[in-house]
Amino acid sequence: MTMASNPIPLMAAPRRGHYDAIIVGARCAGAATAMLLARAGLEVLAIDRKPYGSDTLSTHALMRPAVLQLWRWGLLEPLLEAGTPLVETTTFHYGEEEITIPLVSGSDLPGLIAPRRTVLDRILVDAARKAGAEILHEMAVSDLFADTHGRVRGIEIRAAGRAALRVSADIVIGADGIGSLVAKCVDAQLLRRGAVSAAHVYGYAPVEPGEGYHWYFRDGIAGSFIPTNDGLACIVASVPTGLFDQRFRLGHARARMDVLEALSPALAAQAARAPKDARLQAFRGVLGYIRQAHGPGWALVGDAGFFRDPITSHGISDALRDAESLARAILGGSDAAFAVWQQHRDLIANQILDITDAVAGFDWTLDDIGERHRRFSAVLKAEVQALAGQPMPARRAAKSKPATYRAPANQDKPPADLSRNRTGARP
Repeated sequence: MTMASNPIPLMAAPRRGHYDAIIVGARCAGAATAMLLARAGLEVLAIDRKPYGSDTLSTHALMRPAVLQLWRWGLLEPLLEAGTPLVETTTFHYGEEEITIPLVSGSDLPGLIAPRRTVLDRILVDAARKAGAEILHEMAVSDLFADTHGRVRGIEIRAAGRAALRVSADIVIGADGIGSLVAKCVDAQLLRRGAVSAAHVYGYAPVEPGEGYHWYFRDGIAGSFIPTNDGLACIVASVPTGLFDQRFRLGHARARMDVLEALSPALAAQAARAPKDARLQAFRGVLGYIRQAHGPGWALVGDAGFFRDPITSHGISDALRDAESLARAILGGSDAAFAVWQQHRDLIANQILDITDAVAGFDWTLDDIGERHRRFSAVLKAEVQALAGQPMPARRAAKSKPATYRAPANQDKPPADLSRNRTGARP
């Protein structure tokens, strides 16, 4: 069976017939994984359906773990040089109560940032290419294929006007989001499903320099004010998905302003500064989940493997953390390395999903939401401590390939036994 996909341009084609790793998706998780593996000397191909530097749904806010990762990888300074504003305070608005927390800065982490995805994803892609990864945009993978033992051996690409193109790899990584093709093709097991979903509608408005993060909460609704690039702030209205279906179906703009006004007239006034023709973005909500992280010849990273509601602004942190831990497992090259990776991923993912659901369920009152945020802060602190102590992913020996890889890196044609796609059907 071959999945439907958009045809790729006739001139686009991978340079090689075989790679150490092929990554489907080149956003935060995929580009970061490509960069780390390429920096370690692997031949890497990453493919993304969207154009280079294009936008995507995101509220942009990075928490401390994500900023720490970017600093460790040498990418924080380029993001600041690209005009991403430094966030030095975060304020929680619980009804009429305001709690402002200065963000402790140091030589490594001067504060937090919330880059537009047009900036962040592009810088990650550029870093991956600089490290030697091959990244192709506006190209769609249509299927995976496997050997007679069921081990994934590569991808299939269909282009208009020509036969399907097969490219093999020692491992295929799905970094292709919630609707992951890779997860579907390998029938990745669902390990856990979250209990709630929330909807988020956001737009951009001009902001004064020096503003910090602002998080707003009143009974049954929430909102956020997130300074980002180009002198703008991302202003989000968040509600339970059921309420979204009731109140937003006739028009996002008016319903969003009603929520913002109920949260804070000042926040609504900020949102009203946006141009009249400014476009809003909406995410109706998806139940969180944790999927099986790896199997024979494949792995999942980013939202493809673990998704939690955006209300805790931890999605990019999860993507960058798991990209590094997956790269370490691949370079370790043993079944034990992959088992340890999934164990560690599941440990932190379950904690984050627990607390995210506790916030996104909107079953809290103003008296107890603060305690839920303090629990989340404790998880973030433990995550930062764990990341700070990790070495950068590296190959164990410069001239030896990890045991995971079963085909030579200079192989330009798939092995003869690559006769079936992932679902077992003859091509």
